[in-house]
Amino acid sequence: MKSLLRPLHSLFIFYVEGFRNMSSWGKRAWLIIIIKLFIIFAILKIFFFQDFLGRRYSNDAQKSEYVRNQILNPEDKDD
Repeated sequence: MKSLLRPLHSLFIFYVEGFRNMSSWGKRAWLIIIIKLFIIFAILKIFFFQDFLGRRYSNDAQKSEYVRNQILNPEDKDD
């Protein structure tokens, strides 16, 4: 177990030291990247990627049948 944790610990220390020694410009850039990722994965998912199948069908068999029909017969509109 120690042989597995030693490389992970070294990798963690490497990144911690790298961020600690980073310039203020780099820290601001990482802050902007983290904020953008939060917006993409949290906010947009709530408003634009809602659970379409979960609202329309109650079990996995119905969901898979709908997806199968949409793939095999895309011209049929069930929406």
